[in-house]
Amino acid sequence: MQKLLTTRDAEMMANLYRYLQQNGVPVTVSEQGNQLELWLTVSSYHAHAKALIQAFKDNPDIANQAVESTDSQTAQPQQTNTNPSSMLSIMLRQAGWFTALYAAIVVLVFLGLMTPLAEGILGALLFNPNDFESLPWAQPWRFVSPAVLHFSVLHILFNVFWWWYLGGRFERYYGTKWLVLAFAVCAIASNTSQFIESGPYFGGLSGVVYGLFGIASVVGWKNPRHPLFLPNGLIIFMLAWLVLGYTGLLWVNIANTAHTAGLVSGLVIGVVIRFLTQYGRR
Repeated sequence: MQKLLTTRDAEMMANLYRYLQQNGVPVTVSEQGNQLELWLTVSSYHAHAKALIQAFKDNPDIANQAVESTDSQTAQPQQTNTNPSSMLSIMLRQAGWFTALYAAIVVLVFLGLMTPLAEGILGALLFNPNDFESLPWAQPWRFVSPAVLHFSVLHILFNVFWWWYLGGRFERYYGTKWLVLAFAVCAIASNTSQFIESGPYFGGLSGVVYGLFGIASVVGWKNPRHPLFLPNGLIIFMLAWLVLGYTGLLWVNIANTAHTAGLVSGLVIGVVIRFLTQYGRR
């Protein structure tokens, strides 16, 4: 976190914040006494942020001009928004490179399971050992690799959608390194826990998805301006789905322990991020 600006002018700060957000710069605003502080959350945007702030200082109306430009574009016929290439472009912009790469790997592995290569793929990616004492320390990728395995269309659609939505926003806002770290922690925690509970025959990205859900629930709590803010209805749905998995009423087999372990690890990561964010502002 880097401090970009300090001011007492709330209106100016609101306009600048909106202007930076419109240009894809991940910033947040905090209040210290009677001062408002503007913070950059991803250091790689520093040069871009400084250039935009200078442009705003030179012409404070530039933020309103950007809003008017956006309004005029949305007033145009909707044919441009329904163009498949435009929709694909919008989707790609919503995610960072790691989000997109991992989603592509998941899809390729799923397609591979429909070919004669399926047995070899499963042998390479399943957790593999049959007891806790035989954990694959010599093959460390197996602590993560079950997260690329999916066994139905519904399974992969659900997980890739939420991975793209939550993972993409997380990567854009906090950076690729944080997403890779969160992914690794949540995958290892959920896969190892599920293995201890039921053995090696499981797969799916759901543990990581619930981990990202846990992170978003903490860092975006009661902050609608945060990119990872989740509405109450969505939080209730995800928690209800988690509880239903334990009842046995659902028509699909669910790795409940992986979901719970992923959620708990995500909540812990979210608390750490909030602590580091608050500590960095002091």
